[in-house]
Amino acid sequence: MSLGSGIVLFVIGAILAFAVDVQVSWIDLHLVGYILMAAGVLGIILGIVFITRRRQTTMTTRSAVDPVSGEHVSRRTIDRDDPLV
Repeated sequence: MSLGSGIVLFVIGAILAFAVDVQVSWIDLHLVGYILMAAGVLGIILGIVFITRRRQTTMTTRSAVDPVSGEHVSRRTIDRDDPLV
């Protein structure tokens, strides 16, 4: 769930909980609104956590010339901060 969908769930839940004044016999719209607001808050928190844990990659390239053969030598290293990769 992304950050935007969490916000959308929260807004729809707030509308159902506070702005809608319709009584339906088979469902409590206020309770559904509160449940959607809770799911929206959870989605917002998860979205923020996933944004901060995105993979950060640093690539370093070193180039040199071999003095004996005159050949161009390059070395690339990739440092990943993500422990899952």
